[in-house]
Amino acid sequence: MQITSEIVKDVVVINENTTALDAAILMTEKYIGSVVVKGDSGVRGLFTERDLMMNVVGERKDPATVLVKDIMPPTFIKVGPDETCTRCLELMKENRCRHLLIFEGDHFVGIVSLRDVVAAMMSEKEMLIDALSRYITG
Repeated sequence: MQITSEIVKDVVVINENTTALDAAILMTEKYIGSVVVKGDSGVRGLFTERDLMMNVVGERKDPATVLVKDIMPPTFIKVGPDETCTRCLELMKENRCRHLLIFEGDHFVGIVSLRDVVAAMMSEKEMLIDALSRYITG
């Protein structure tokens, strides 16, 4: 099963020079756990609640002065929209992350979360169980 239908295209985007405090306030207001970070050259990655906890709070930095670009991971995982849910789940597990950025070539398309992938896989399994049950019971 491909992740195409699970891609969230309406994402919150911040500039890499946003403070951690402003990013946290925005995530709280939008009730989300991550924001896409853009710089002059396009998408730079993802800033998450975990980044905030580990790289700001855990390091006792001032969230009002530290910039997102200075505390977000230097690399990010990206996949194409035709990637399978299984492969996305594998990538998330290998890289200990909960979100993947979706790109078509160099064009940013959206984001997919662990929750989205698991829900899609559960739905697929439920459909398979239902089909098998109908087949068996005739």
